[in-house]
Amino acid sequence: MAFLSTKTYGAERGLSCALRQWAASSHCALLHGYSLGFRFTFAAEQLDARGWVIDFGKDGFGPIRDWLHRTFDHTLLVAADDPEGPEFLRLRDRGLADVRILPGVSCERIAAWVGEQMEPGVRERTGGRCWIASVEVFEHGANSAIWRNPEDVLRGVSAEVLGRLAGEG
Repeated sequence: MAFLSTKTYGAERGLSCALRQWAASSHCALLHGYSLGFRFTFAAEQLDARGWVIDFGKDGFGPIRDWLHRTFDHTLLVAADDPEGPEFLRLRDRGLADVRILPGVSCERIAAWVGEQMEPGVRERTGGRCWIASVEVFEHGANSAIWRNPEDVLRGVSAEVLGRLAGEG
């Protein structure tokens, strides 16, 4: 991998949502809110005609920005396995909450889900030239989690192994 570029979409952007870690044995099992922040790392082996990894405007990052707002702005995130899921869906049905069902609501699970959801579109919009290397999700300034694209990890390992083999020859 030759080039990396990051885009931080911070908590000041107002992606305020509520969630709960239903399996936690702490106060995190209660509904609580965050203004989530996201940091995307994009990678490319070749830059585009403008010398960029990805366009941070409407044609590159724009669809991601729009999706982040639809998904996380004033929403209630519910884990798919939350035993109280039906109660949250009733709140949705009564017009009291904009509920999003996610595979999980930890920063780790949100980062992975966002990366997996956004990755195909980035590859499509860049003709396969660019991909998401990682997504970091911030609850606040002290807590975050990072998902690394498994394909990117393998690409890095392969390059490292090939480099070592070339050096041993």
